[in-house]
Amino acid sequence: MANVPEFKDSEFEAEVLKSEIPVLVDFSATWCGPCKRQAPIVESLAKKWEGKVKVGMVDIDQAPHTATKFNVTSVPRLLIFVGGEVHDQMIGWTSESVLDSKLGALAS
Repeated sequence: MANVPEFKDSEFEAEVLKSEIPVLVDFSATWCGPCKRQAPIVESLAKKWEGKVKVGMVDIDQAPHTATKFNVTSVPRLLIFVGGEVHDQMIGWTSESVLDSKLGALAS
């Protein structure tokens, strides 16, 4: 995803768990069809919520430790972290309106 940072195992704690603002993490894989459909939505939300919500992705094949830690067994899986804890999660492709509503409730 062009404008969305990829969180590696080594930086997940600093970038996500210690973030001062909510974080939306898109757990995905390059071989996953629904993940490819999810990507433009995640990019759009990253632009819309810039400065209020951090948005990033985790390639489960490149960051297996993080995927295992959060029990990601199917993709796409979107987790919203607040204060280092999982606040909400969506399994499977999720519409922009649903995600936007969830982020809006946290960013206000």
